Formats: sequence, structure tokens, C-alpha cells
Amino acid sequence: MYINRELSWVEFNRRVLDEALDTSHPLLERIKFLAIFANNLDEFFMIRVAGLQRQSLEGFVETPPDGMTPRQQLTEIREALIPLLHSAEQCWNDDLLPRLDGAGIRIRRVADLDQVSRGRLRKFFESEIFPVLTPLAFDTSHPFPFISNLSINLAIVVHDPEDGDRFARLKVPVGVYPRLIDVPSDTERSQALPCPREFVFLEDLIAANLDLLFPGLVVLAAYPFRITRNADLEIEEDEASDLLTAVEESVEMRRVGQPVRVEVERAMPETRCGFVAGHLGIGLDMVYRNDGPIGMADLMQLASLARPEHRDPPYYPAVPPTLTAEEDPFAAIRRGDILLYHPYDSFTPFITFLQRAASDPDVLAIKMTLYRVGANSPVVDALMEARENGKQVTALIELKARFDEENNIGWARALERDGVHVVYGLVGIKVHAKVCMVVRREPSGIVRYIHLGTGNYNAGTARVYTDLGLFTTDSAIGADVADLFNYLTGYARISRYRRLLVAPVSVRSGLLSLIEREIELHRALGGGRIAFKMNALVDRKCIDALYRASEAGVQVDLQVRGICCLRPGVPGLSERITVSSIVGRFLEHSRIYYFRNGGDEEVFSGSADLMPRNLDRRVEILFPLIDPAVRHVVAHRILDVHLQDTAKARRLRADGSYERVRPENGGEPFDTQVWMIDHRGDWFTPAGPSEGALNPREFR
Repeated sequence: MYINRELSWVEFNRRVLDEALDTSHPLLERIKFLAIFANNLDEFFMIRVAGLQRQSLEGFVETPPDGMTPRQQLTEIREALIPLLHSAEQCWNDDLLPRLDGAGIRIRRVADLDQVSRGRLRKFFESEIFPVLTPLAFDTSHPFPFISNLSINLAIVVHDPEDGDRFARLKVPVGVYPRLIDVPSDTERSQALPCPREFVFLEDLIAANLDLLFPGLVVLAAYPFRITRNADLEIEEDEASDLLTAVEESVEMRRVGQPVRVEVERAMPETRCGFVAGHLGIGLDMVYRNDGPIGMADLMQLASLARPEHRDPPYYPAVPPTLTAEEDPFAAIRRGDILLYHPYDSFTPFITFLQRAASDPDVLAIKMTLYRVGANSPVVDALMEARENGKQVTALIELKARFDEENNIGWARALERDGVHVVYGLVGIKVHAKVCMVVRREPSGIVRYIHLGTGNYNAGTARVYTDLGLFTTDSAIGADVADLFNYLTGYARISRYRRLLVAPVSVRSGLLSLIEREIELHRALGGGRIAFKMNALVDRKCIDALYRASEAGVQVDLQVRGICCLRPGVPGLSERITVSSIVGRFLEHSRIYYFRNGGDEEVFSGSADLMPRNLDRRVEILFPLIDPAVRHVVAHRILDVHLQDTAKARRLRADGSYERVRPENGGEPFDTQVWMIDHRGDWFTPAGPSEGALNPREFR
């Protein structure tokens, strides 16, 4: 009845790799997807594989709904990944490298360069890189050196005329220097056309000049390798004097976690692999041999080159006429709810709203949650300005946002120094909800201006993640948000909210109740339909409820970008359930939960995916779309349009694999994201429900 969560994730990353293989993408966009594929894999090993290995070693088992043991999962993960990694290497070696060469972006081995270029690189090495390097010997007087997480290293074998063969390890200083080094050239750069550029990998440049590091010895071989360590922080929150200190100490431990994977160059002999693995205390089943460069996430350096002819054409986000910098955002929101759909709509209106709140003399207080803030955050700048202007400002910063802990700690301290009330999150639970409240004194009394969203308050990711944001002054939602902040910052215990569904209190129970209502209405009236769009579907209770809906005859259409543990199309169980996934130019990140409700449609959006961690161990919000026009737009101009995709969508089969969705009768593929770019801003003046669903085919 259930697909294994980890194997479903592998299938998701396969879909990311498919985008790198897709020759319809511009060249640098394909390299971007290859880098994302590799980065995803790094995080998967650091968190998910590390957790399974720990369960296997310690004998503590969290049995998933599919019943697989940790050891079974580890075995199947490896079997699924080996062909994927081979495909990624072939993509790089046989397809992308020749195409880069043809585009004047040449990746070379130092040994293949002409003598003049090698000489220039050697001078650069001697003056810039050599002083930074520290070779570490390994013998009876030198213990095996510590190797940090995700670092690129060289395993070096040298021959000493007196002592024979010796072993050393050298850390490649990626971060101090870029992974790809420009080959110096005296070619004049044309103003009209990009001049060809040559690059060498940093580890190859170092390996070509090891004689300078080992004078008097003969360098026999140098093999690149890379270690991935357990980075799943175990924060002893109950024992810590304060949460900030506990998170800081745990982040430091991430660098030294237990090894979970070693990547080596395929040329490394078995004896050398065994030598490295043995001293790290891992088996050869945790060693992965590569034909391409290890650490392909660093290829993002190429994807960011200023070569617009090899990138997606730029798009220009829309700005609602009522939320331009010249307009009064408070008056606009009072007139009616306003929907923003990023990145097709600019994130600037939210920044402008916050900046106006910071300077408006009638604004009394600002409260908001921050999960992944990003660098150079205009949101944080606005909060600091508000505090300088005498507003009461409260920011709940989730210190435990994975891989953003250090960044969030820095922002928390900066805000505190400016006098902002900073809350570090809650013990034992993450705050993942996306909510901002501005309290303003007006002639009619106090008004709460609320922004609720599906994405982080991060101006950078708002350009590449698809997310919904809603401005409203609905009094019941405002009261719910006020209660929520009292719970987050104080000791309030709230078991029921007026309009919001709030995890861990009521998201699961609320959705289950809505699913059961749809089943009952379908039995009475027919025409039952549920449509969900989300990032992940793992929770067994929610899956079982959707199975019951299918068995009762309700049509269930799901679009799940990543992990999906539900099996669609199983006779007698899920025949009326369809599951699709879109991986495209933008990261599909919005969550939409639609119920036909006997014709009186009901739609929720918010921060929560249907995973046990989101429903039980996080503070999440799902908010109803009350305004009929906004509700219609989300249900039919966004959700239904995405369900019609035949360009990037894959359909989940009952066996857990995915197949491409093809246009009917051989028609032109319909790309939802392209259509959204072409029609950005349509939701600012939405059609009423009586006008029916928007059919994208009319606009092709």
C-alpha cells in the first residue's frame, strides 16, 4: 500500500537529473540541474542515509509504513543510485563537456594544456595556492588525519629513496579558491563576443604541481576523494541553558559527524580505497567510484557564468497596480484580499509593505516568523528600521532551520542588538509557519494587516520558488494570528482557532475531517473531488484517508513535487487517484488543498506538507482562501492549470516509477511555468467563479 519514502526521494532526484539530460534546456541551465542533483544527493546522505545507518548500527528502528528495515533500505538506495550516478557522469563527460567546448567554455586537464599555459598556471600555483596547502603525512608517527565534511582531498602516494612508498593526504582549499580555476590568457577580450575561456579543476592543478610540495621524493599518484559525514544535528534542547547556545554547539559538531559516504576517482586502486575506508571505519559498500568530477555541486560555478545566450531568457515579475511603491498598501489591502504568486509576481510589494509599516507613524507593532532569511535581507533591514522608529517589533527566528543555523544565529543577534524582541523558536519543535502581522491604529480602531504565505520571507528564493502569498485584514484570521504569536512567544495553550489550521494542533485532524466530509457529500450528491498540490506526501493517516476517498468514488488529483508514499492506480484501493510531479525552471513550492464541497468550493494554502514531521513536530499554518475571487484563481487558474502540464509533468505509476505525461493526440506540449510567465499578473483582477475555470489551451 505504501512506497518507501527514501526510494521515492531517489525517484525525485532522478527527475532533477532528467532536466540535466534534457537537450531542450539551454546549456548552462542543464549544468545547473546537474549541480542541483549532486547537491540534493549530498544532503540526502548527510541526513537520510546517515539516519538509516545510525538505526542499523544502534538497533533502534523506526519502521516505515512499507515495513523495510534500515539495512534493506540502505541496500536498495545504493542499488537505485549506482545507475543514476553513472547517468550523471555520462551526461557530464559525453554531452555537456563537448557542448561547453563548442560554446567556448573549455574544461581542460593541466596535462593537456600547451607549455605556455602550464607555465602560467605553475606561476599562479607557486604564488597563490602553494602557501595555503598543508600536506599531512600518515605513518607510525603521524596518525590518520581528520577529514572534514564535504571537503575535496588528494590521497597522495610518494616514493622516498630511503623509506620506500609513503602516504599523505592534502586538503584542496575549495572556498579559499574557486573549484574551477581560470587558465591565464593574454588573448584580448572582444567587446562584441565572449572570448573563449579555459578552466582547470583546482585539485588537478594541485596534483600537477605536487613536486613542489614533496621535494626530493617521487610523486607516484594522487587520487581525489571526498567524504560525506552525518550532519543531522542532535540538539539536546532540554539540557541546554539556552537554545541559541545548544544550536551553536551542535552546528560545530556537524563538521565531525560519522562518515556515511566516500567518493573516489574510479582510477583509485582497490587497495587504496580499502586503506581510506578502513581508517574511516566504514565498509566498501559506502564507497562510490566516480568517472566524472567528485563534488559535482561545485559545477554551479559554471552555471552562473555571464553567458545569457546559454541561459533561460529573463522574465519580468508583475507588480499589482494597487501595491506599487506610490500606492498606500494599507488602503489597498483594506479594499480586499490581495494574492501574490511568486516568482511570476514580484516579491517587492511585500518588502514595500514592510518598509511602509516601519516608517508609518500609525503602525504600533510588527510581528513575524523567519525560517530561512538569506543574506543581505531587506526583510531584516525593515524590521531594524521599524525598531529604530519606535515600533514594537517581534521576530521569531527558527534557529534549527537545517543548514541555515549559522545564518539565522547571526541575524538573531543583529536584531537583538537593535532592540527587537527575538524569540529563538520552541523547545522540541520547529516553527515553519510563514506569517507576518502589522498592527495599525486607524480612525475605526486597531486593524491587523496579515500576510500569510507558503514560502520563506527570502527575497532570493522568491525569484526561483513558486509560492503563494496572501494579504488580508480578515478579523477572524487576524485574531487567530494574534493568538498564534501569543503561543509562540508566551505560554498560551490554544486548542482551537477560528479559521486557521495550525500544526501540531489541528492541521492533520482538520484535513482528515475535510476529506471525510467530501466522501459524505459525494455519496449524497456525487461529483466529489479533492485536489492537492504539495512538496511531499508521507503521512500514513492522510494517505489512508485519500485511499478511502478513492474507494468511495471521489476523484483525487495530487501533484507532489518530491516524495510521495501513496500508490495510485491500485485496483480496489486507489483507482481514482492520479499523482503527478513537475520539476522545471522554478522549484514548485506552493501548497494548495482543494475540496469541491458539493459545489461550494473550499481551498486552503499554507506552509504544511503532509509529512509526520510537519504535522506533529512543527508549527505550521494552513489558511482558508475566503475571498471568492482569490479562491477561484488559486483553484482554477493555478492548481487546475498545473494539473494540465504535458511538458514537464511526470505521472507516478503504481510500482513507484514515473513516466512522462504526453499531450493527447500528439499535440504541442503544454508547459505550465512558461504559461504562467506569459500570463503573470492575471490574478490581480481575477474573474469571478461564474466565469468558470481558465483553460490554458485558449492562450496557446
